[in-house]
Amino acid sequence: MNNWRWYVYIIECQDGLYYTGMTYDLDKRMEQHYSGHGSAFTHIHGFKELKYYEEFDDIFQAREREHQIKDYSRKKKEALWN
Repeated sequence: MNNWRWYVYIIECQDGLYYTGMTYDLDKRMEQHYSGHGSAFTHIHGFKELKYYEEFDDIFQAREREHQIKDYSRKKKEALWN
């Protein structure tokens, strides 16, 4: 078993859209998104900034939370960091 921490995060893209993802290395993943190699979505829409993240000990909890947040409205996502 590993000791990884898992992160669920929300990025604001250059065009104002939000991208929600999951990773075990938040800094590296942000570098990937910033360089245009993080995901097809952020490659197209651009990376503006990391808006929000949560930490988890378990990949299954993180995956469940990622799916939950992806279903949130824009307003509900913004309430997470406001």
